[in-house]
Amino acid sequence: MVTVKEMLGLSEKGYRDFKRAVLAAAITNLSLLLPFVVIVQTIITLLNPLLYGGTLDTTRLWLLFALGLAGMALYFLAYRHEYRKTYTAAYKESESIRLEVAEHIRRLPLSFFNNKDLTELTANIMADCTSVEHVMSHVAPGLFAGIITDVCICVLLAFYDWRMALALFVALPLALALIVGSRKVQSSFGERHAAAKLAASDQMQEYLEGIKVVKAFGLSGEKSKALKDALRRMMKESITFEGITSFFIVLSMMILQVGLGLVVFAGVSLLTGGSLGLIPFLTFTVISAKIYSPLIIVFTLLPEFFYFLVSTKRMMKIRREPVMDGDVCPALERYDIELEHVSFAYNREDVIKNLSLSIPQGTVTALTGPSGSGKSTLSRLIARFWDVREGAIRIGGVDIRTIAPDALMRYMSIVFQDVTLFNDTVMNNIRIGRTGAGDEEAYAAANAARCDEFIRRLPQGYETVIGENGSTLSGGERQRISIARAILKNAPIVLLDEATASLDPENEALIQEALSALVKNRTVIVIAHRLRTVLGADKIAVLDKGVLIEEGSGEKLSARDGLFAHLYRIQQESLGWTAGTHG
Repeated sequence: MVTVKEMLGLSEKGYRDFKRAVLAAAITNLSLLLPFVVIVQTIITLLNPLLYGGTLDTTRLWLLFALGLAGMALYFLAYRHEYRKTYTAAYKESESIRLEVAEHIRRLPLSFFNNKDLTELTANIMADCTSVEHVMSHVAPGLFAGIITDVCICVLLAFYDWRMALALFVALPLALALIVGSRKVQSSFGERHAAAKLAASDQMQEYLEGIKVVKAFGLSGEKSKALKDALRRMMKESITFEGITSFFIVLSMMILQVGLGLVVFAGVSLLTGGSLGLIPFLTFTVISAKIYSPLIIVFTLLPEFFYFLVSTKRMMKIRREPVMDGDVCPALERYDIELEHVSFAYNREDVIKNLSLSIPQGTVTALTGPSGSGKSTLSRLIARFWDVREGAIRIGGVDIRTIAPDALMRYMSIVFQDVTLFNDTVMNNIRIGRTGAGDEEAYAAANAARCDEFIRRLPQGYETVIGENGSTLSGGERQRISIARAILKNAPIVLLDEATASLDPENEALIQEALSALVKNRTVIVIAHRLRTVLGADKIAVLDKGVLIEEGSGEKLSARDGLFAHLYRIQQESLGWTAGTHG
C-alpha cells in the first residue's frame, strides 16, 4: 500500500514537517468551533427568557463575550503557528527536493539523457517542485486537516443528537464517493494537460534557441505554426481539464448541500413529534449553515491534490532512475588505459564493437576516423559517461565500473570542442578546474593557456562577467579559458575532443601552444579530424563504424595503403581548394 510519504515524494524530515503542518491546520480549524459554540450559547441565552420566562442573564452574556474574544485570540495564535509549520516547512522541503533531484540527475549516466530533453528535466526540477511547494503549503495540510476536523465535528454532534448528525452528514459519503470515484477520469485529463504544457514549453524553447535560423531563412510564419499549435492545444486541454474538474466538484457540492434540507426536514419532524427540543433544533440549524465550510474546502482541494500526484509521479520516476555508483576513494597508482573487447550500444545496434586498445601511461594516443566511427563515444566511455555493454575499461589495472564517476573525474581533465562557460567572472570559470585554487595558481594556468593577455584587456580583467556561455568572448578565447581550467585541474589523464576543429589558424596556433603545456607528462587521448595535427602522436588508432581498423605511429600508417592514408590524402587535397568566381 502506498503511504502518504511515498505519494507526496517527501523526505523523512519533510514528512515529519508535513504531519506537524496537518496537526497545526487541524488545530486552527477546531479553534473556529469556539466562536460557533459562543454564538449558539448566546442564542440560547437570549431565547430562554422568551421561551421559559424569567430575566435575561447579562452576566452570562458578558462571559460569552469574553469567551468570544478569547476565541479570536486563540484563532490568531493557532493560525500563526499553522503558518510557520506549513509555509516555512513547504519551502524548505521544496528546496531540499530540488537539490536532491538536481544531484540525482547529475549522477545519472548519459544514456538517460538520450531519452529526455532539457524542457522535461527543467519542468521536473522547477515546475514539479513548485507543485510540491503549492500542495505542501496550500493544499495537503488544509485537505487532511479538513478531514480530521470533519470527523471530530461529526463525532461531537453525534453525541449531542445522533439523528440530527446523521441527517447532516448522510449525503457526505455519496459526495465523497463521486469525487474519489472520478479520480481516474480527472487524472487522465490531468496527465493530458501536463503533457500539453510540457509540449508548449518544448516548442517555446526550440523556437527561442533557433531564432537565428528563423530570422536568417525567414521561417517565422512556418516555425511559429508549431508553437501556435502547441499553445492552442495547451489552451484547449486547460479548458477541458478545468471543465471536467469543476463538473465533479459542483456535482458533489450539490449532493452535499442536500444535507441542509435534510437537517431542516428531520428537525421539524422530530420537533413536531416531541422527540427534539427547540434549542437543539435551532443549534443544528445554526451549525449546519457553517459546518460545510471545511467540507467545501476538502471537496475543492481533492481534485487539485489528484492533479498534483501527476507531477509527483513524474518526479518520483526520475528519482528512481539508477545512478552510476562505485568506490569514492580509488587507489590509482598508474594511469595506463586498457580497453578489452569493449562493445557499446546507444539503443540496440552496437556503435563500438569488440574493441581492444592499449594506451600507455605518459603517451599521446589519437583517435581518428570518419564521422560516426565512434571516436567521441569511446572517449566518453573512458570517462565513464556511460558503462560498456560488454568487455572492460581499466585504468592502472582497475575496472572503471568500480570507481564512482565523481572520483574518476578527479583523475581526468577534458577539453571539449563545444565549450561550456557560465555567466560568471573569468576567474570563477577558470577555478571550476579546481575550486580551492588561489589567484596566483589561476593566473599561472591562464598564462600557460595563452589567455592571460586578452583577459587583462577585459573591462574588469579576471573579475569580468562574461555572459551566458561566454557570449562576450570569441570562440578561440572561450576555448583557451577551457584549457586554462584543465591546466589548473592538473589531472594525470587528459581527453581532448576536437579542441581545435572550428578555429581560425591564428587561434589554432595559440591553442596548440596551450595544449602543449596541458599534455606534458600526461596520458593523453586526442580526438581529431585534422590528421596533420596528430601525426606526431605516439599512437594513432583508426576507427570505422565502431571497429578498430588500424593502429600505429603516423609515419607507419601514412606508409600503408589503409584508411588513415586514404583520409590523409583527401585532407591534403582539400587544402588546395579555393572558392571560384563566375565571370
